[in-house]
Amino acid sequence: MTRVIVVDDHALVREGLRTLLQLAGIDVVAEGADGEEAIEAIVRHRADAVLLDLRMPHRDGIWVLEQLRERGEEIPVLVLTTFDDDELVLGALRAGARGYLLKDVTLDRLARAVRTLADGGTLISPSLTDRLLRVVRATEPTADVPATTVQPLTERELDVLRLIAEGYSNREIAGLLHLAEGTVKNHSSTILQKTGARDRTQAVLRALRDGALE
Repeated sequence: MTRVIVVDDHALVREGLRTLLQLAGIDVVAEGADGEEAIEAIVRHRADAVLLDLRMPHRDGIWVLEQLRERGEEIPVLVLTTFDDDELVLGALRAGARGYLLKDVTLDRLARAVRTLADGGTLISPSLTDRLLRVVRATEPTADVPATTVQPLTERELDVLRLIAEGYSNREIAGLLHLAEGTVKNHSSTILQKTGARDRTQAVLRALRDGALE
């Protein structure tokens, strides 16, 4: 059973997520109401993924992500957002979140997203990124997000990257594109090399910024 930690400053939201995830066969092993409780729960409990709110008192979601990166914790984090602050969401992705979902997401979509991250996947759906994309393009290039990709991606690599952005696993991508799973892994490695990205999330962000996934 997939094991997750739920972090949100609203008790009712945490309770609702716990109930829904249990219905989907996902075990909520711990909860947190702020950033410090989140870090404590992550350290104490062995979980496969974290559902993280961004706006919390004392220590927010960005702080949690930065702490995880400093500590070398590799647990995948899925941001749950109301999408009222695009720059905050973008900051979370740059800080290491594997993806994001709106809080009005359906249970099926949420359960699939949790399992996708637990299996090492990424979830940044282009269909949900219109506002976020404008923020990406309006942001001055930084060392984290260079102005251009190192090399252009081939059509097949773009096909793979689009499915990565939608949250599909390597095995699922292989089935959809009629490729061997090893071939998909090779394409994924090449995408990271060409974009100069450290992980799949950053590769999707850069492709979104450059308009490659539109």
